[in-house]
Amino acid sequence: METAVIRPEAQVVEKATGSRTGEGSLPGVVDPRTVAPRDARQLSRQFFQRLTELEEGTHEYQYARNTLIEMNMSLVRFAAGRFRGRGDDMEDIVQTGMIGLIKAIDRFELAREVEFTSFALPYIVGEIKRFFRDTTWAVHVPRRLQELRVELAKAREELSSRLDREPTVAELATLMNISENEVVEGQIASNGYNSSSLDAALTGDGPENGESVLADFIGVEEDGLRLVEDFHSLAPLMAELSERDRQIIHMRFVEEATQAEIGEQLGCSQMHVSRLIKRIITRLREGMLGELGCA
Repeated sequence: METAVIRPEAQVVEKATGSRTGEGSLPGVVDPRTVAPRDARQLSRQFFQRLTELEEGTHEYQYARNTLIEMNMSLVRFAAGRFRGRGDDMEDIVQTGMIGLIKAIDRFELAREVEFTSFALPYIVGEIKRFFRDTTWAVHVPRRLQELRVELAKAREELSSRLDREPTVAELATLMNISENEVVEGQIASNGYNSSSLDAALTGDGPENGESVLADFIGVEEDGLRLVEDFHSLAPLMAELSERDRQIIHMRFVEEATQAEIGEQLGCSQMHVSRLIKRIITRLREGMLGELGCA
C-alpha cells in the first residue's frame, strides 16, 4: 500500500490506493477517533458513497464501515452527555449509544439528502432511552432514598438472621441509627424499584369471584397511549424517506386528502398514487418490524 501522510495539524489521514479488489480507493484514516466532527462529516460522505459500491463482507467494506463507526463516536458522546448525572456509568451509556450509531450507519443512504448527524441522533438517543427504560427504577425515586433502600435491605437481612424473624421498624431504626419515620420512608421507596405486572393474578375471596388480574381493578386502557412508542420508532424511518414520499404520507394521513387529490397535485394518476402509498407503507412496516426484531 502506498501512503502519503498529511500533516497532523491538517488531519491525520493517509491515502490508501490499490484496494485488494481493485475497486478504487478510500482515504486511509490513521486514527478515526481523532477526526474533528467537521472533518468527519466530509469524510463520512466519501465512505458512505464507497459503501454503496463495495460488496458486503469484503475487507474494503469492513474498513469503510468500521472507520465510519469510529469517526462518528463523537456523536454518541454528545448524545450521552444529555444523560449525565442519571446515576449510571457513563461508559455503559456510551456503549448503548454505539448500538444506535451502528444501526444508523447500516440504514443511512446518501440519496435521501439528509445530513448523517441529523439522521443518526434519533437512533442513538432512542437506544439510550431504551437502556434507561429497561434498567432503572420503575418510579423515579431520589438518590437518598435509593441508597437508604440498599442499607435497609442489609439491616433487615442481618436482623432476620440474628432474631430468626422479621425485624420491627423500631429494631431497624436502632440498628441503622435513624428515626422510625426514615425506616418507613425507605420501605415505601423500595416499592418503586419493581412494578407489578398488570397481568398479575389476584385470587378472589370466594369461589364466585374466580381469578382476576390487576388490570381489572385500575381503570381503563387508553388506546392512544399505544401509539406513543410507535411514533417514536417511526420518526427515524420517516427521515429516511424522500421528500416526495414524506409529502405523500402527509397529504394522505395528515391532510386526509384522497388519492385522486394527491394525484392532481403530483401530476400522476390515482392508480399510481395508490401504488406509491402501498410501497411507502410496506417500507415503513418492514422498518418497524425490523426495529422490534420481528423481521
